Amino acid sequence: MIATMERVSLLDETDQLASMVLHSELYEKYKSCQAAVSRDKEAQSLIRQFKVIREKYDEVQRFGRYHPDYKSVIRQVMDANRNVEMNPLIADYKNAEKELNEMLGQVSLQLAHAVSASIKVPTGDPFFDRACSTGCGGGGKCKCHV
Repeated sequence: MIATMERVSLLDETDQLASMVLHSELYEKYKSCQAAVSRDKEAQSLIRQFKVIREKYDEVQRFGRYHPDYKSVIRQVMDANRNVEMNPLIADYKNAEKELNEMLGQVSLQLAHAVSASIKVPTGDPFFDRACSTGCGGGGKCKCHV
């Protein structure tokens, strides 16, 4: 019964942490930017255009450089991607998404390291990932024996 009560308490605290994230400035900014992109006709048009060109790109990739439209489709994808990323609303959305993701990564890292320094947490950033994230077992430079 004690283990069950501990788990319930832990889950309650997890819900509180999730609520704190949902009420954070970063999350509010992310949701606001997401809504702005969803409402903006130009942004939606750019995204649709990119998706259409991306489908062509996927088809061309099956054949690689041997496809007759390879170079033109690659250029079209690059142009469409640049157009999407140059849109101010989409750029703001991507920045807000990145900031929120960084905060969530920091929370995950702190939580994992509070339990044990040897817990491996993928951060998506090779500079912050542990030196030996997969366990080399050789006891080399990283002194890992996992």
